[in-house]
Amino acid sequence: VEMVCANFDQVMVIYNGANQFELGFVEEYDPIKAVVWCPGTGNVGFNALGKVLSGEVNPSGRTPDTFVYDMSQAPWWNNGEKTGYANLAELAVEGMNAGKPQVFAPSFINYVEGIYVGYKFYETAAVEGIIDYDQTVQYPFGYGLGYTTFEQKMGEIKESGKTISVDVTVTNTGEKAGKDVVELYFNPPYQNGGIEKAAANLLQFAKTDLLQPGQSQTLTLSFAAEDLASYDYQTNKAYVLEAGDYILSVNSDSHNILDRREYHVSQTVVYGQGEKRNSDQTAATNVFDEAAGDVVYLSRADRFANLEEATSAPASLDLAEPYLSQYHLNSNFDRTTYLNDSDEMPVTGAKNGMKLADMRGVSYDDLRWEALLDQLTVDEMAGMIAMSGYQTPAIESVGKIGTLDFDGPAAINNNFTGVGSIGFPIEVVIASTWSQELANEWGSCMGKMSREMGAHGWYAPGMNTHRTPFGARNYEYFSEDGVLAGLIGANAVAGAMDQGVYSYIKHFALYEGNGKMVSVWSNEQAIREIYLKPFEISVKEGGANAVMVSWSFLGHRWTGENSSLMKTVLRDEWGFRGMALTDFFRNNGHGFMNADAALAGGVDAMLSTFDGPENNVADRNHPTSVKQMRNACKNVMYTVVSSWAYDGNSADVGMETWKKAAIGLDVVLALGLAAMEVMVVKGSK
Repeated sequence: VEMVCANFDQVMVIYNGANQFELGFVEEYDPIKAVVWCPGTGNVGFNALGKVLSGEVNPSGRTPDTFVYDMSQAPWWNNGEKTGYANLAELAVEGMNAGKPQVFAPSFINYVEGIYVGYKFYETAAVEGIIDYDQTVQYPFGYGLGYTTFEQKMGEIKESGKTISVDVTVTNTGEKAGKDVVELYFNPPYQNGGIEKAAANLLQFAKTDLLQPGQSQTLTLSFAAEDLASYDYQTNKAYVLEAGDYILSVNSDSHNILDRREYHVSQTVVYGQGEKRNSDQTAATNVFDEAAGDVVYLSRADRFANLEEATSAPASLDLAEPYLSQYHLNSNFDRTTYLNDSDEMPVTGAKNGMKLADMRGVSYDDLRWEALLDQLTVDEMAGMIAMSGYQTPAIESVGKIGTLDFDGPAAINNNFTGVGSIGFPIEVVIASTWSQELANEWGSCMGKMSREMGAHGWYAPGMNTHRTPFGARNYEYFSEDGVLAGLIGANAVAGAMDQGVYSYIKHFALYEGNGKMVSVWSNEQAIREIYLKPFEISVKEGGANAVMVSWSFLGHRWTGENSSLMKTVLRDEWGFRGMALTDFFRNNGHGFMNADAALAGGVDAMLSTFDGPENNVADRNHPTSVKQMRNACKNVMYTVVSSWAYDGNSADVGMETWKKAAIGLDVVLALGLAAMEVMVVKGSK
């Protein structure tokens, strides 16, 4: 940088990385006139960068994360990476990582900042007067420059039933054509020591068309009143919409308000058993109390009085009781734990004459599913569950065809053949567009490419939170904000579904550190408002019907074994209908995943291409195991039958497509060799 700035008067810095970076140095060199953030662009994206630099295209992106001057002052700094448990070191497991042997040991991360993740902390800390915002934040969340200027004006707040809407008129006040982003935030009333609330919360967003100089466009942004509620995990143990004045504002970013209105709530609403949120199937209540552990969480009370205590490094490296006695990996897990001897053995192997194709478009609760499931044999169910790595196996008794599932979030890759599609920009770029329409188009393109390559399922999009800039997989997650990530993800899922491809939203859940057997400790409010929010929106608004489960632990238990997460919240509260799949399983479940714990927790299939004891139930003749396998197969088949595999004449039962292709290639080679032999014989004669 010094060499360039010493030799040139006009310098532009282009940062080609997915993670936030300390960019304060650009303000120390006078020749640096501009900074362009250009994360992974895919195969052809740099063509667009050239058009932006030349002025042919007016950039309109916004940051999906906050850029600060000094990360060491961030509330996550002392708890940003995993720490090994001193009293569980003997449970270390040998495994493979990227083809190389590696030892994985039980470890933990404390999500000490609670709900104050990213901009939610900096905006609230500024309101409370404990930071100098301009000296702390360099580029706010939602920030972005272009070659023109805009004005945004809010209309009056309108209310229809439980839906609130506001019109925002955007006018291009500059001299170049361009697009603008409307960012709608809310600042809720906060009582000192009450429910934790951030001073700025993204609520909804939209993007204009290309506006010529002087041209205006009015956009309508709508949301539900319940979206203003906060989760009270200490007193009401429910979502609560407190009485008071809520400031609704359109901002140029999370910090700078362009226009504002007040929305008054006259009476506090507790979304409990008597009045659940309209978007929920059952009322949300505390189910993650044990995941809080004995961690001190950051609180806004008395102007973040506990900041130093809450954000300090862990005081102990030992897992405490009662969690220690309950902690287990495969090596010390009793695989009869979840068996119930009073369960009755389901019907298997019946001859009811039904085919899975008959169930396309049929409700999940339709009684015909029971007749279909009665036809399954125990061996068929066990095979379906154990060997669902990059596929779902064929089942002859119900005419289920074998389907294929391919990675990943930026390109479709066939793990069997090595063939890959063109690479799209990474998820950070998709989120930076702040365009729900473009996200839908991206998902549709990924769905089209999946179909062209013979895949029915897409191992994407990634929905986890950019809790820190050091997340090893931040490139395949969208944002530090759950609403931005959720609405972008929901549209991508819907776009792929329009092509008949189901999306495995991943990695469910609290998997910001890319670690195996890492215990994540967090309180229920943060779990629901921050880390589950993108998944929740993708299920409720995007219609997601497939989930990939994380390698992490929620508290002291693997997420896949946590029925509160996989059943109570995902299925009962959100209304998810579909299949849940582990992350890559290998043959030993990486030492902590096994079929007995997974099925009991609410997981349906193992992402395994190797058969072994861990991806099979220990006792496939026990009624509990058969019941669990039966339900898991229903979830898998419910997802598969909705895909393009059962669209029209696609549903020909048989072996997997990749196997057919391989056999076909062998046949071609054999015919070629036979022809050569005939030629040789003729020649000799």
